[in-house]
Amino acid sequence: RMLTTCGRVFRRVCALSRPAKRKITMSYVPEEKGCEYTAHYKIYYRGPNGVAISPFHDIPLYANAEKTVLNMVVEVPRWSNAKMEINKMDTLNPVKQDVKKGKLRFVHNCFPHHGYIFNYGALPQTWENPNHRDANTGCLGDNDPLDVCEIGYRVLKRGEVRQVKTLGLFALIDEGETDWKVLAIDVTDPQADLLNDIEDVEKRMPGLLSAIHEWFKIYKMPAGNSPNKFAFGGKPKNKAFADAIIREANQFWEQLIMGKVQGEKTSLVNTTVEGSPFRVNKYEAEGTVAEGFTHGPPGAIDPSVDTWYYVDRDAVAAVKDE
Repeated sequence: RMLTTCGRVFRRVCALSRPAKRKITMSYVPEEKGCEYTAHYKIYYRGPNGVAISPFHDIPLYANAEKTVLNMVVEVPRWSNAKMEINKMDTLNPVKQDVKKGKLRFVHNCFPHHGYIFNYGALPQTWENPNHRDANTGCLGDNDPLDVCEIGYRVLKRGEVRQVKTLGLFALIDEGETDWKVLAIDVTDPQADLLNDIEDVEKRMPGLLSAIHEWFKIYKMPAGNSPNKFAFGGKPKNKAFADAIIREANQFWEQLIMGKVQGEKTSLVNTTVEGSPFRVNKYEAEGTVAEGFTHGPPGAIDPSVDTWYYVDRDAVAAVKDE
């Protein structure tokens, strides 16, 4: 019995220590401007040829011809609190920290969680159409790129572009809007070949899906909000369903970038999308990046960001998923 157990442990250690093979190389370089944790901090991007690009519009959704691997723009590394996101309104859509009521936004730590419990980011060239009422949720889109939760073992770096594969998704209903949360894993993760659909996540990472569900349900409660709701009774949908939602969001983005539909408070400036009326030349794009503040040391973070909040579990239980 001891030998059998040791054998299992040895195989597990080998699997985690085995050097990961990078299957796909994508060259998108983040360029920081201003000082982190200040209102002037921005992350711009350059494409493979060094030209400034929009991470929303110019980085392709799919990283391979088979459309089985997707690009993910990492906005928030796991365990961190600063709510960074692709800014829809700014020209070239740099990643910057969200501001709420005039203050830089840091998500609260809802016990027993600290910061985000996954690597959080966005899928480029996707858009949740605020004029489209989803047949599954009965709610309109939230006017943002699709969010993605990467569940691999690495803590990814803010601003990097990683290649991931989908495993499923949750349907969060946030303030009456559909806010899909795609679940994915980095294709170079040691477990990537073992995780191919949502049931594999529950099998190999027991407890993770319920933790993600809880995290999204309670993370706004310390600010005085009610618990969030989910569609489908709070259960995650499988990979096939997720892939269909992603394709639809990509189609909505195509309509947006071609000027066939209007997006509220959204900059559509890009440097690579053929036929887009919002495409600009590299000199115009470079001028936008040059306007940014010189990159410097990070600003101070108030120690209160590390505070743990204890939510009312009875209040959480009273709010049923749809």
